[in-house]
Amino acid sequence: MTDLFAPDFKPQPYWWDATPLEAPATSAALPPEADVVVVGAGYTGLHAALAAARQGLGVVVLDAGDAGQGCSSRNGGQISTSVKLSYAQLAARFGADLGGRVLAEGLASREFIRDFVASEGIDCDFETVGRFHGMYKAAHYEQTAREIAAPNPVFDSGAYMVPKGEQHSEIGTDIYHGGVVHPHHASIDPGKYHKGLKEAAQKAGAAVMPFCAVTDISRAGHGFEVRSKRGVIRAGRVVLATNGYTGRLSPWHRRRIIPIGSYVIATEPIEPALMDRLIPKNRILSDTRKLVYYFRASPDRRRILFGGRVSLNETDPRKSGPRLWREMVRIFPQLRQARISHSWAGTVGYSFDKLMHTGQDDGLFYAMGYCGSGVGMASYLGMRIGQQAAGLAEGASAFDEIPFPTMPLYRGNPWFLAPSVMVYRIRDQLGL
Repeated sequence: MTDLFAPDFKPQPYWWDATPLEAPATSAALPPEADVVVVGAGYTGLHAALAAARQGLGVVVLDAGDAGQGCSSRNGGQISTSVKLSYAQLAARFGADLGGRVLAEGLASREFIRDFVASEGIDCDFETVGRFHGMYKAAHYEQTAREIAAPNPVFDSGAYMVPKGEQHSEIGTDIYHGGVVHPHHASIDPGKYHKGLKEAAQKAGAAVMPFCAVTDISRAGHGFEVRSKRGVIRAGRVVLATNGYTGRLSPWHRRRIIPIGSYVIATEPIEPALMDRLIPKNRILSDTRKLVYYFRASPDRRRILFGGRVSLNETDPRKSGPRLWREMVRIFPQLRQARISHSWAGTVGYSFDKLMHTGQDDGLFYAMGYCGSGVGMASYLGMRIGQQAAGLAEGASAFDEIPFPTMPLYRGNPWFLAPSVMVYRIRDQLGL
């Protein structure tokens, strides 16, 4: 194909078609003070704001861009049980009790977002569709079968193996050597979900102020002074909800978060019969490669949404898009004639121990490091940290109890990613 881009190509998230970002209606000055100031208006910040506002506190949410402009409206809309480490790994690291409680919070995050969407009546195409995780190498099949059979006293995932000879019932490709189905994973329209969450927070009394970048947070008396481009606001407590966009605002957190670009494309509409062959059960999809790829049908099953880590710092969606398209066509050769209608990127926040983290320092609360599982976990831990900021005992989380590591010489610039990506590519090629 000579031109990979559709005539109506948009270098922006597909989700923005149905839920466009809202330009600020006013540049109103900040109120002089608030009980809680939340920095960041994504899933974490809005859930924190909602939890605190529903306790009768005065809450102001500040964001450097439009509300939801970061990964909260740029992700692939996939929801899992979030915690990547197994029970055995967690128990070896933290002991059986704390390790089990960490894993349980991953399950709780999935249940929380399901129940929240239902109780708030948010129309965001939430559906429990299950995940098919493809085995990129034959050796991965037996390894994964052993992993899902390993004892897990915390919960039964319901996962089951699908051999290569039966995988067409799950996915229309021969590239994989079978796979595993996680039947309780879910999908969502992240843009519609963010919009509904923001409206709930505002209805509860939280003020959401976009395009109000915070430049400094300093202690003052028994609280804080939060400086922004619209002035200074005094706060009793502050919630830092910036994740992969933390930057220089908080050097301590910046040293513990690795910002990684994640890239996504959407195809132009494809024939329903082809979609039924490619993704017959409407699963969300991923595979066992070290360099992550994730894909799914759009909620209306008209397009394929395909994401992955194809670059370190590419900012031009016209360059990252063709890289994703080539990888998509390796999996689905049937899409060779499907052009790209949307291409975009976002920044996810990783941690050095592959776990999310929450905590507080004398009134400065934080939740971050979702490691690519931010839809469910940012929602759930945002709620928990909002409860903590409101002084509620039920806000306590197992993630409060684990250390938040960094590494020597790291100051927020992930200089080690380039060699790591090279190693991962080699390992993927060798099936290691």
